[in-house]
Amino acid sequence: MKSHRAIYNKRLLAVWLLLFTVATTADLYAQEPEEDEIDLLLDELFFNEQQFIDDILNSFNTFNFIYVNTSFYDNTFFSGRDSGIDQFSIVPQVSYYSSSGFNVSVSGILYETFEPNWDYTNMSVGYFNTVGKDKLVTYNAEYTRFFYSDGWDTFTNSLSLGVGLRTKERNLGTKLGVSYLFGTDGAFQITSRTYANITIARQKKSVVKFRPKINFLIAQQTIALEQLNTQVTEPQTEIIYDDIFDLLNTQINLPLSLSTKSWDFEAGYNINLPSPVKSETDLKTTGFFNLSVGYIIDLDKKTL
Repeated sequence: MKSHRAIYNKRLLAVWLLLFTVATTADLYAQEPEEDEIDLLLDELFFNEQQFIDDILNSFNTFNFIYVNTSFYDNTFFSGRDSGIDQFSIVPQVSYYSSSGFNVSVSGILYETFEPNWDYTNMSVGYFNTVGKDKLVTYNAEYTRFFYSDGWDTFTNSLSLGVGLRTKERNLGTKLGVSYLFGTDGAFQITSRTYANITIARQKKSVVKFRPKINFLIAQQTIALEQLNTQVTEPQTEIIYDDIFDLLNTQINLPLSLSTKSWDFEAGYNINLPSPVKSETDLKTTGFFNLSVGYIIDLDKKTL
């Protein structure tokens, strides 16, 4: 008789966590920014999915800015799965954005209990644009390089392509992204995101928004199965490796944001609905709170 259970690579799942959180489909347009374009851009490109005031660059024909942001998560899950360790994580990020379509970003992640605490730093370079007169279709390409504190080299690079579609009113949209991670090994992933953009209150210099989202993560990974072989004289454990490409997690984001001309603040609750693969059973729904603060620096020195 043989019994086996899955052994998951937490570092690999951490990479999926990163790419599931980082949206790679941008909503910025090369000419004549309209209302809500800058907050949609920051929401879809950066780590913490921010909402910015919709008229922040309403009168600009071009823009050239730096966005600084820090996000806090009160608990950490990997592809929605409970690692058995309760720990918070902090994600700082600095990004540059140009109306030419060019963007570059540096970010990292710190875990409360991991050793070392600073897990990795990543640098991204990307390009974005739109299709059609109404600019309802967006697309982008991005390259990301990962630098791990412990020298892990299985996945040190990522190439991503994304496409998005939204309504003319900018209040509903959907995104689809495909990424290939590579280093000493390679793997594909697909992410999908559908969102709503709801304005709750608006003042002259501030706006409060609710923008719920539902995200799907489909990824390729190798699972190590620990198998107990009892058909021999002395039972022994064997390790069997199996490649899968399946839905790993569905995540629901419920963020509430307050944005001013230069600052934005967000508080939200997030629900993970992990999907079992292979021998996984009894996966529980998980949830966590997030807080974030961001600041935009206009390099063209226009008055915000």
